[in-house]
Amino acid sequence: MRLTLDGDALAANWRWLRTQGGAAACGAAVKADGYGLGAREAVDRLAREGCRDFFVSSWAEAATLGAMPDGVALSVLHGVREADMPAALSGMARPVLNSAEQVARWKAAGGGSCDVMIDTGMNRLGLRPGEAGLLDGLAIETLMSHLACADEPDHPMNARQLARFEAVRQAIPAKRYSLANSAGTCLGGAYAFDLTRPGLALYGGVPVADDAAQRSGLRPVASIEAEVIQVRDVEAEESVGYGATWVAGLPCRVAILNIGYADGYLRGFSNAGSWRSGDAVYPIVGRVSMDLIAVQVGQEVREGDWLALDRDLPSLARVSGLSQYELLTVLGHRYQRRWT
Repeated sequence: MRLTLDGDALAANWRWLRTQGGAAACGAAVKADGYGLGAREAVDRLAREGCRDFFVSSWAEAATLGAMPDGVALSVLHGVREADMPAALSGMARPVLNSAEQVARWKAAGGGSCDVMIDTGMNRLGLRPGEAGLLDGLAIETLMSHLACADEPDHPMNARQLARFEAVRQAIPAKRYSLANSAGTCLGGAYAFDLTRPGLALYGGVPVADDAAQRSGLRPVASIEAEVIQVRDVEAEESVGYGATWVAGLPCRVAILNIGYADGYLRGFSNAGSWRSGDAVYPIVGRVSMDLIAVQVGQEVREGDWLALDRDLPSLARVSGLSQYELLTVLGHRYQRRWT
C-alpha cells in the first residue's frame, strides 16, 4: 500500500484559508498526528509557509511532535491535569485552560502565559462565561471558543455563539481572540477575530461539501494506492468475502487488493466503494476484511498492478457513511508513506 502526501497542496490549502480569514492570522490544528497524515511533516511544511500557531490535543502529542521550528508556538487544547504539570511548566507548549480546576492549578504553580477556552454553547471543553472572574491575573495569550455547527452555515447556533463570544471578548482581556475552525473560517470575516484554527480543510477536507468555493479552493492532500496481489475468476452464483454478501450474477474477474480495515479502509465501503485505474472504475464486491478487499475488474487488470482510491473526501464520506474526519484519522501505519 502507498500513501502519497502532497505538501504543496497542504500549503496551498493553508494559503486559501488564510485569505478567508482576512486580516486574522491563520494557525493549524495538527492533532491526531496531523489528522492521520503526519504532524511533524505538516508542521515543518506549514511553518515554512508562514504559519506560526499550531494546536495539538494532549501533552503526549506535544512530546511526540518534539521541538518546534523557530518562531512558532504550540498550544495543547486539553489543558493541564495534575499529571501534565511537569510537561506544561517545561515550556514546550502553552496550555489551553478549560475549567476552574485547571485555572486554579495553573495559578498555584505560578504558570506563565496560557490560552483559555470559553464555552459559548457547545458544552464540551471550556469555562462558562460567568466564570470570567476566575481568570483575573492570568497572562492570556489567546482566548478562544469553538463552533458547534459551522459546517451548517445557516444554523442559528453560529450566530448565537458569535454573539456570546463578542460579549466574552469585551469582558475578558487577552492578547488575541479566536473562534473559527475550518468551517468557521469560511463563514466570513465576522468569525475570524485575530486567529483562525483550521484543521480538516488543511488536509483536503471540504467542510461544506456542496460549497463550490470550498471545492475549488481546497485541494486533496492524501492519495492512497493498493496493489493487486491476486486476480481470480468467479463463476456465476459464487460469493465473494465474509458473510457471502455479494454473489456473482454472471462469470467475472475479481482482483484482491492488499488493504483493509486495519489500514483505515473501513467496513462502510463494503459493497459500496470503488477503486480506479485511469478512467476505469472498479466496484468493491463483498465485505471489507482486515487486510484485503475484492474489486470487480476487467481483463486489463493483472497481478502486481496498482489501483487508486478516489481522493475526494466528500464523495468517500457519502459512500461510506463516515465523516471526512474519520476517513483521515483512521489511516493505519502499514502504508509506504511519502511526502512530495
